[in-house]
Amino acid sequence: MPSKSNQDWLNSTYGKAVARNPERKALYESSSGEPVAPLYGPEDLAEWNYHEKLGYPGEFPYTRGVQPTMYRGRLWTMRQYAGFGDAEESNRRYKFLLEQGQTGLSVAFDLPTQIGYDSDHPMALGEVGKVGVAISSLEDMEILTDGIPLEQITTSMTINATAPILLALYVAAAKKQDADLAKIGGTIQNDILKEYIARGTYIFPPRPSLRLITDVFAWCKDELPDWNTISISGYHMREAGCTAAQELAFTFGNAIEYVDAAVAVGLEFDEFAPRLAFFWACHSNFLEEVAKFRASRRIWAKIASERYGSKSARSQTLRFHTQTGGATLTAQQPLNNVVRTALQALSAVLGGTQSLHTNSFDEALALPTEASVELALRTQQIIGYESGVSDTIDPLAGSYYIEALTDRVEQETWAYIERIDDIGGALVGIEQGYQQREIQESAYRLQRLAEQKQRIIVGVNQFATDTTVNPEIMRVDPTVEATRVARLAALRKRRDNAAVEQSLTKIRAASRSNENMMPLLIEAVEAYTTVGEICGVLREEWGEYQEVLTI
Repeated sequence: MPSKSNQDWLNSTYGKAVARNPERKALYESSSGEPVAPLYGPEDLAEWNYHEKLGYPGEFPYTRGVQPTMYRGRLWTMRQYAGFGDAEESNRRYKFLLEQGQTGLSVAFDLPTQIGYDSDHPMALGEVGKVGVAISSLEDMEILTDGIPLEQITTSMTINATAPILLALYVAAAKKQDADLAKIGGTIQNDILKEYIARGTYIFPPRPSLRLITDVFAWCKDELPDWNTISISGYHMREAGCTAAQELAFTFGNAIEYVDAAVAVGLEFDEFAPRLAFFWACHSNFLEEVAKFRASRRIWAKIASERYGSKSARSQTLRFHTQTGGATLTAQQPLNNVVRTALQALSAVLGGTQSLHTNSFDEALALPTEASVELALRTQQIIGYESGVSDTIDPLAGSYYIEALTDRVEQETWAYIERIDDIGGALVGIEQGYQQREIQESAYRLQRLAEQKQRIIVGVNQFATDTTVNPEIMRVDPTVEATRVARLAALRKRRDNAAVEQSLTKIRAASRSNENMMPLLIEAVEAYTTVGEICGVLREEWGEYQEVLTI
């Protein structure tokens, strides 16, 4: 007689089978360490309500997707994160990717640009163009975007501490193209709080940094209406070692801090919230990641409607970009990374992402080559055009396991959000080292599991070989730095230096007041004032942030 419940089946049919042939010695648990049962069934969703938990695509709570048609309307935006060397080299790579079918640009900046130093500053020595493109002035931005119609191509810029300045440069370059700013679309990451938590490319203390972010919100609302003013990022915290639920919770905690800061300066939630975007990592626990993406939409819909009283569907819909897990890539057996990336990308699509970057297989060794980045883009295109997963919306909905896991990720996330609220918010938590400690503990646990071979990493702690694979890797031209130094010297000689000094004086005065900085930053970069010169003034006025020790 067939079993009548999960428990009956576990006690009888399954129990007898396990008694004869024990289960594999494997770690059956989520990234949070919660156990995964052998089977999920109706009992796991005993009080589950379809309309409360799922609803329909394009309708509250948006678990099934933010657009009614999802990928039947159009596929996700396919972006390949790119940038290296100088603006000319990066411009060539962007044009190559667009020719291969990429549908949006994603710009990586070098470390000096990220932390507000020009390429000729002593602090930039040896780092110019190494992990992204070097941008110091409007001249560089003009070269970077040369031949790329900015009214037609959306651009995502991974930049934080200097985000308002890089946005000013992009706006100035668009104006040089005679573009209509109302038609300019894209995103700046502009998420400084996660820099204090996990990444480290901060400059100023948190409170003046938050002021810059709300200045961007306010200015873009009127002047750049199609621009996503912030991409609130869980990616870097996940890469640092946090769990799926921590990734959501710490990111939403940061989002609440940004929203509260904007409301405090007089902005209405439903005026700026439609331009908030989010950025998730996608790691290798395939089904948990699908559940995470679905849960994230439901959580944000509740935050927007219940916490901020939103009446706008556009404010309640969480739009997010996904990048496959860089930390999951291995230098050993690097071709295995092709498989990892494909599975992670498929997970993001099944979870309903709006935008996707697929890592290249050689990124554990160096910046990707043109051939490897083309293969990464083809991975997305094969999923979109050949796999059939985009033919219907939210195809995994209704799976007992997927729905139970989505609920569990949501519950774990809310528990962390409540803890952050009890502390006094994300900023207070950062100042006390709370999020940093939680991530460190999670990362330590994952590392111990790998060392004990309870967490298998194929080709690293299991199935390793003595064969060494040495694929061709990309190397940045070592002459880039000298060329950049010479170019900056020439720029400083031919520009109107009186106009530069005047623009910096205005920025200094504004830093001591509540004046919106964006118009002044645009005026400054149009006079060819450099990123480093602007940041130099703000460093003098606001100082630099000192990292919180969490040990």
